[in-house]
Amino acid sequence: MKAICFYFQVHQPFRLRTYRFFEIGGSHHYFDDYANRSIMRKVADKCYLPANKLMLDLIKEYGTRFKIAYSLSGVVIDQFEQYAPDVLESFRKLAQTGCVEFLAETYSHSLSALKSREEFFRQVELQKQKVKEHFNVSPTCFRNTELIYSDKIGELVHSLGFKAMLTEGAKHILGWRSPNFLYCNAIQPKLKLLLKNYQLSDDIAFRFSHRGWGEWPLTTEKYIQWINSISHKEEVINLFMDYETFGEHQWAETGIFDFMRMLPKMVYGHTPFTFMTPSEVSSHFQPVASIHVPTPISWADEERDLTAWLGNELQDEAFNKLYELEAKVKNCSDTQIQRDWKYLQTSDHFYYMCTKFFSDGDVHKYFNPYNTPYEAFINYMNVLSDFIIRVDKNYSDAAPAEPLAVKKQKIQKGKKISATKKRASKKIQKG
Repeated sequence: MKAICFYFQVHQPFRLRTYRFFEIGGSHHYFDDYANRSIMRKVADKCYLPANKLMLDLIKEYGTRFKIAYSLSGVVIDQFEQYAPDVLESFRKLAQTGCVEFLAETYSHSLSALKSREEFFRQVELQKQKVKEHFNVSPTCFRNTELIYSDKIGELVHSLGFKAMLTEGAKHILGWRSPNFLYCNAIQPKLKLLLKNYQLSDDIAFRFSHRGWGEWPLTTEKYIQWINSISHKEEVINLFMDYETFGEHQWAETGIFDFMRMLPKMVYGHTPFTFMTPSEVSSHFQPVASIHVPTPISWADEERDLTAWLGNELQDEAFNKLYELEAKVKNCSDTQIQRDWKYLQTSDHFYYMCTKFFSDGDVHKYFNPYNTPYEAFINYMNVLSDFIIRVDKNYSDAAPAEPLAVKKQKIQKGKKISATKKRASKKIQKG
């Protein structure tokens, strides 16, 4: 038996409002309520509601033969609760079919796995609780933010008790090997790895409506031909993509919903494949080998690395400054501080600071509230400056007097941040 594994990422960040320098120390309201509400309703009406209806219709038509998987970040569930309870209800209906798997991930859709083992564990547990609360399921399979993975991250995930994990089938990692097999972690072989077939996934997610693409228009007949051209020895095709592919990235007028509606019929009528969830894939197939990933990979951009989030001075400065607060935040009893701490960790804030506006520029503009990455950096650092003041005021532990060397070190860090913001301001003025 051969399997097709559909997995969809569902996430929207809490976007920051324009937060001015003179507000630092005065206003603690960081998020753009209007933008977050309006964007959520827009995406709900164009994507989430019609796509969920389509998936439910397919499950009703094919029963247990059609299966899919989702990961919902904690922050997107928070937004469903506030702005789109109808979307949350539609996901509940999918959960009740027994044909949908919900995966675990970080609550904040964060990069915590790269910085803090403790914070990573905490966020995974919070997201699992959120999934259990709304869908009455306990995830056994894991996907990290943007499919970020390395041997060490896989080891962390295994220590949390997960049996399988999703990641990118990056060519520079696989070499001559195919992503169409099950693999395992190089440190903990019991953790099984499902690798994204980025060619077939991106044909749907990115190229479907691109009229300049040599294969446009993409029909189900043509797609099935590509599936059948895969070697008979290969066992599983992992199609991983943003859920916003349906109706948002690819508008309904492109035919994307019709394509998806016809696909199961074509798969069952013209291929030896069936549909499985990630957990079913990991149970049914055996790993053919371990893969060694010493440096983190992701599914972003052409490089499939971390440079979309941590690739320049702006991103690194903001990221490091944020996580310097972890120990203090842990000891803060203020629930608003805890909430803002989660939302400020969302990876999108660092993604907006990306300066790689070349081949992947259009991707980085998706619902981006900023004109330039320098504006994104300055706005985020203004918010973070106020957040630091709040954390310091609420810090519960009476810290001992700092040694002079530590004070000097902090002064130097402050000067470095100021210099970075000045350079960013100059680039905005030149732009």
